[in-house]
Amino acid sequence: MQHKRLGRSPIQVSAICMGTMTFGSGADEAASHRILDRALDAGINFIDTAENYPVPPKEEWAGVTEEIIGRWLKTRRRDAVILATKVSGPSHGWIRSAQRAGMTALDRHNITRALEASLKRLGTDYVDLYQTHWPDHGTAYDETMATLDDLIRAGKIRIIGCSNETTWGLMKSLAASERLGVARHQTIQNNFSLNNRRFEDELAAACRHEGVSLIPYSPLGGGVLSGKYNDGARPAGARFTNYLEIGGRQATMARRYVNDATIASTVRFQAIAAEAGLSPVTLATAWSKQHDFVASTIVGATRADQLDDILAAADLTLTAETLAAIDAVTADIRYPMG
Repeated sequence: MQHKRLGRSPIQVSAICMGTMTFGSGADEAASHRILDRALDAGINFIDTAENYPVPPKEEWAGVTEEIIGRWLKTRRRDAVILATKVSGPSHGWIRSAQRAGMTALDRHNITRALEASLKRLGTDYVDLYQTHWPDHGTAYDETMATLDDLIRAGKIRIIGCSNETTWGLMKSLAASERLGVARHQTIQNNFSLNNRRFEDELAAACRHEGVSLIPYSPLGGGVLSGKYNDGARPAGARFTNYLEIGGRQATMARRYVNDATIASTVRFQAIAAEAGLSPVTLATAWSKQHDFVASTIVGATRADQLDDILAAADLTLTAETLAAIDAVTADIRYPMG
């Protein structure tokens, strides 16, 4: 398994990161522990979670994923795992029961409360990477970054990062850190896949110049690139099948991933994968981790055997011919698609 540094930090992580947002919803605790065991045994040392997992969000589920991981961690050496979690930011009432009526700011009060609760659920006294899950452009970056720096100095966090952030927001945060002389974001976790290459427009250049690593999520386009939604299929139990049934905001998000354009490009990517002798899952994972600004690609699973095609990409380098074929498809894509 290849390893890379997170930003300019000394922390090195496996090229594949185990995402956990379905632990407690799509996968029960026993299945979640089997997935974590399989991942760690295969060389994946990086686990990503969040205070508001699992998804889809339900009030009674908030924090369950961290609890599942915490009980698994008791069976392993803590220093064998690079553990990442997130503070929600504007969360529209999903998290921290006393504030379900409104959004949660990335201020000192909320960040401190969120971290303490996550540490308790995870059964550890520190996290390796702590990330702001959604940007809060209404709270001064000075306060957010100073608070995170204090928590690093207290030994509760090793490094920090952001998620779902804009180029403007990333640069504002880095400027605040430099001005205040405090810790800076080492990572950014944003959507990036064959069906969504918008990160390359501006953020990739910012990451290269500023020494910030991308930790891409949804490398399979929410599962679309596996082909399971082809020809109008709506597989039972699949996340976007559920979202389309729920309706409202979740159905709107599902249609960003599952639509005529994404299905058409997926069919073309499947043909490229077949020509290369790879599964579509392996192709999509290998393509994601091959970028110079990517440190580790987040993958998800609801069963341990789903990791097989993902792990096939661990040490795989796609050929120039395959990359050129992929570029020919994405040149025809009009974003946003996912």
